[in-house]
Amino acid sequence: MTVHSFCSPDFKAEPYWWDDTPRPELPWQPLPDDTDVLVIGSGYTGLHCALQTASAGRSTTVIDAEDAGWGCSSRNGGQISGEIKPGYAELRRRYGHDAALALVQEARAALEWLGEFVASNGIECEYRQCGRFLAAHNPRQFRQLVARARQQTPGLEQPLRIVERRDQANEIDSDYYHGGLVVEHHCGLDPARYHRGLLRLVEESGTRVVTRCAALGIQRYGDVFRVETSRGTIRARDIVVATNGYTGTVTPWQRRRIIPIGSYMLATEPMEAARAERLMPADRVYSDTRRIVVYFRRSPDGRRVLFGGRVSVFESDPVRSLPALRRELLRIFPQLEDVRISHSWMGFVGYTFDTLPHLGMHDGIHYAMGYCGSGICLASYFGNRLGLQLLGKAGATSAFNQPKFQTRPLYSGKPWFLATAVRYYQLLDRLI
Repeated sequence: MTVHSFCSPDFKAEPYWWDDTPRPELPWQPLPDDTDVLVIGSGYTGLHCALQTASAGRSTTVIDAEDAGWGCSSRNGGQISGEIKPGYAELRRRYGHDAALALVQEARAALEWLGEFVASNGIECEYRQCGRFLAAHNPRQFRQLVARARQQTPGLEQPLRIVERRDQANEIDSDYYHGGLVVEHHCGLDPARYHRGLLRLVEESGTRVVTRCAALGIQRYGDVFRVETSRGTIRARDIVVATNGYTGTVTPWQRRRIIPIGSYMLATEPMEAARAERLMPADRVYSDTRRIVVYFRRSPDGRRVLFGGRVSVFESDPVRSLPALRRELLRIFPQLEDVRISHSWMGFVGYTFDTLPHLGMHDGIHYAMGYCGSGICLASYFGNRLGLQLLGKAGATSAFNQPKFQTRPLYSGKPWFLATAVRYYQLLDRLI
């Protein structure tokens, strides 16, 4: 593999998280002939759903085309918000006050639910409430953040702290930004360790997890589904699609409603702890107000910078996309010019046309997907909700069952419009 001159000798084109938590090599086991519940996808959504159905006594099988958690469940930045993309004002215009309030409140409640789940199940994944520094990329955006903090919607108040530009050195050692907002309750974790802990719980529940087993076709015969896979055929009473940004042609209805968008990440080589601490002295998770957003943090050991963003439209080679991502890093932290890059990777985030996650059922097939960059919290929570709904549990209905899951004419799952959209948003970021 040819790498760049700014890469370290031990450079890897794979997630930094995999160094300590490689993708699990599960023992080989045959695909059963029958199962009550078949879950397609072994990320956070699929595993949380399986945990509910198996714990209720339903025979449950999870299949995945790759190793368990190979997709964005072990490729993300480890930032947790419990937020959805549209704000209350936009949601109120779409659905009215009551529905808007319910959507925002439920998403935020998912963050508290996740913290309780991790703690009660003893999952060791560096979970902590560190807060987020949301940085303003220009003065106008800072004024909007100030207004957001001072004019919160009744019923949606949250602890926010305004940071003026003159004071932002306490949060970040960069002159790129114009102040920002600290969102006190946001959190961070190690995503691969979280997935490993969740997988352990699922296996202990009696769920059969079959990896390297791609779903190839689904046929329905009355109340039973017959699913062709690369490992044989399996019959199931219920099917759950939990593939998010990796949704493929085997479920075309869901694929037409998911926009896979590449998100790219890098890790620097280890630095002296004091140097890394100076960059982000508050040790939060960080993002900014640009539409083509970047996000970053220190690694759990405090010695590296983990930096992510959307720097390409269709590129899937993390080595080729790395120079553009490093330029974004140096735009914010020019003092890292001499620090080499040890890891570079990418994954596909699942977006939707209304920028809301969705869960429900279509033609007898259950699904939850479309987390729009907030997948740790929302994928976990909605996987849990979906499992409870499949079991018919009281109180399992979600506000996110209600909005129509939209698509667009001529869209079949390949986002041909992304390049134009990205250039448009880049222009807005420069002007607004």
